[in-house]
Amino acid sequence: MRIVFLGDSITDANHIFLNNGLGNGYVYQISEKLKKRGGDFCILNRGHDGATVQSLRRTLVSDCLIKKPDIVSILIGCNDVGIVMNTGKTLEKQEFAENYEKLLGEIKQETTAQILCAGPFIFPEPLEYINWFPVIDEAERIQVDVAKRQQVKYLPLQKKMQKYGEQYGYSAITTDGIHLTKRGSELLAEEWIKAAAQIIT
Repeated sequence: MRIVFLGDSITDANHIFLNNGLGNGYVYQISEKLKKRGGDFCILNRGHDGATVQSLRRTLVSDCLIKKPDIVSILIGCNDVGIVMNTGKTLEKQEFAENYEKLLGEIKQETTAQILCAGPFIFPEPLEYINWFPVIDEAERIQVDVAKRQQVKYLPLQKKMQKYGEQYGYSAITTDGIHLTKRGSELLAEEWIKAAAQIIT
């Protein structure tokens, strides 16, 4: 079973610099957990530092479609929200919804893969990221609506990851309010495996 992971730096996790090809984030943790379960899994990390929904579409053929995946996992949106916060260019002006819809549609049209979409998340540490929360919520609502229309599974993460931060302490989960520690990656991997339970059996 070939699983392609698409996303931004949270997915990327330095994978091109490490011998395992998977990075040191949640994709690596998922791979390790699936190995323990048994089964024949081929995991491909095609995350890109700084990626947005629009940039995922630009690299979709080389990163995903030609790989003939059985499952495509997409975790994207934080950089799109960052553009809103840093430039004022709204999600609407970025054509966030349209690009997300086209991204999922192209995967469905060109492959037979099951798709699992995961939502963006951010932590209120440093405190300035609290200001990002409304736009993160907006991005999640858009993705939920698109996922429903495209009939693909969606894993919302903002509330889940924030709850883990409150439970374990944010410094145990995130290095900078966006990226994950090893523990944060393990927790995200566990959430992903639970969400993917029906499609990885």
